[in-house]
Amino acid sequence: MATLPPIASDYCPPFAPFFGLMGVASAMIFSSMGAGYGTYKSGIGIAGVGTFKPELMMKALVPVVMAGIISVYGLVISVLIAGALTPTGYSLYAGFVHLGAGLCVGLTGLAAGYAIGIVGDVCVRGYAYQPRLFVAMVLVLIFAEVLGLYGLIVGLILNTKATGNC
Repeated sequence: MATLPPIASDYCPPFAPFFGLMGVASAMIFSSMGAGYGTYKSGIGIAGVGTFKPELMMKALVPVVMAGIISVYGLVISVLIAGALTPTGYSLYAGFVHLGAGLCVGLTGLAAGYAIGIVGDVCVRGYAYQPRLFVAMVLVLIFAEVLGLYGLIVGLILNTKATGNC
């Protein structure tokens, strides 16, 4: 005799994993968009520096590396959320918490990527004219990167609270 799937309750409807999957998707999509924008915008400034002072190119790549780290934050929370997804016994509470965690990491990654892109473009161009600006550029880039890190920390805390299995 075949076993029947459990009957869906009000707390564990069959569409509950959709919200968890949307958390995975939003974390990956938004954080990758932020990393892409940060790389794109900083790359414009790097191309400008490379035409005038090619010896400064390696130090000018710092914003691109920092923008790439933003997408890693989205990958980390996506893997953690995807590991908690189950087709049965997944509560609506867990789905909404996972959606919130994914949106938290994704949207802060998007904001951090925008900040890194703008700061990277302006500061790399200024670095070509004044090499002492490098320290200020790195400090502002760290503060922009921390925005995405804060989102990751909040997303990890939310992920640990999603224990409402049926």
